[in-house]
Amino acid sequence: MGLSPEPDRRSRDAAHAGSEFIELLEVMWEQGREAVPTGPVSPSQLRVLYALDREEGINLRMLSEALKSAPPSVSRLCDRLQATGLIERTPSPVSRRELELRLTSLGRAYLTDLRKRREGILMATIDAMPPKARRALLEGLRAFRDVASAPGQDGDDARTWRSVG
Repeated sequence: MGLSPEPDRRSRDAAHAGSEFIELLEVMWEQGREAVPTGPVSPSQLRVLYALDREEGINLRMLSEALKSAPPSVSRLCDRLQATGLIERTPSPVSRRELELRLTSLGRAYLTDLRKRREGILMATIDAMPPKARRALLEGLRAFRDVASAPGQDGDDARTWRSVG
């Protein structure tokens, strides 16, 4: 009886458009990652770098919990990142049995360059949008973020992703 489509249809359409957006964003993100001089870092390794950037000095157990991954897998990721000079392990001042994980200056430079390149790719695309569409995008992304990260949502993974990546 109303002229507007039912909420299920609008949600489905939005989910489909979101899916297409994410696929395009993945391609753009990969272009930014490939352009960073230190070479490709796997998506799992990148999640480790993001986590260490956010929580400097965490131990392997805390990192495994943040990534929702098994400690042996996370330890191997850290081994590879340490071998490339992007992270370092240092003895914990609190417990001799633990090691703290930190980004090296090379690791920080990698993330800074990656973020700068990715932001540049996004800015070029967003700048080409009409002002009204940019405002709508900003409003929509903020609302999406707020709902996805709200307590009580099925957003545990979304909150982890937001804080890590």
